Amino acid sequence: MTRLLSILFLFTALGGVAQELNFKVIVNAEQIQTTDRAVFKDMERAFANFLNTRKWTNDSYKNYEKINGTLFLNITKMPSIGNFTANAQITSARPVYNTNYESVLFNFADREWEFEYIESLPLEYNDNTYINNLTSMLAFYAYIVLGMDYDSFSELGGTPYFQRALTVVNNAQSSNRPGWQALGSNRNRYALIENLNNPQMVELRKNTYRYHRQALDSFDKTPDQSRQVVLEVLKNVKTVWTIYPNAIFVISFFDTKSTELVNIFSDGNLSVRREAYDILNTLDPKRNIYQKIISN
Repeated sequence: MTRLLSILFLFTALGGVAQELNFKVIVNAEQIQTTDRAVFKDMERAFANFLNTRKWTNDSYKNYEKINGTLFLNITKMPSIGNFTANAQITSARPVYNTNYESVLFNFADREWEFEYIESLPLEYNDNTYINNLTSMLAFYAYIVLGMDYDSFSELGGTPYFQRALTVVNNAQSSNRPGWQALGSNRNRYALIENLNNPQMVELRKNTYRYHRQALDSFDKTPDQSRQVVLEVLKNVKTVWTIYPNAIFVISFFDTKSTELVNIFSDGNLSVRREAYDILNTLDPKRNIYQKIISN
């Protein structure tokens, strides 16, 4: 079942066709000393336009089906005119059935953004070749966000988009730019796509469907059953964690879901809550919020 069919099942159909993404782009350049501040506003418009107006899939989307996301770009250096170094935070969310709530689906910090940008020049991109670092990074995260979203509506439904993201990474290997290399950080773009395509981590991708479609989407009607599903998700995460304790996919899961997990397990059967707390405290001990699960 495609994401489109799943959403049509979940929501009342409306008219109109739109592109897939609805990204807000925020550029913070407070650290940069320059008299030309207009370039940063131009970046916001150009990056959002690239993400939101390009057709990334073969599916038809209604306006209400568009995937909401945010790209927050913190520019730290401008070595020369048109050259920038930054770190980025990329987030996306999906609606929860029968509620006004959106669940954060992807939350990733990319600390290796280096790019060239000249105001008003078009952003060129081709899936089959590396043109420049900026559009490759934007396209990479467009496909990652799409893959996560499709995975949440059908089991492993995001596979085609993760494969396209892998192609982006492979095309960028020869650029020698940071973030694309296998021997770099275990939290870079290469590490993320390796995790998402790693057969030994496939249960984490299946968890995306279980957590959102089988738990959150029915939480209002069957909260205890949904908590049990989420508990099984945590057990699956723990199984992968024992093999790959430093995997960015595992780290990203807790960066994305920690607050929501506290809300899910702050009520209900005490034994389920205690079991969830024990797993969370083992896998994500640096966060201090999980005590709330068993303090009620």
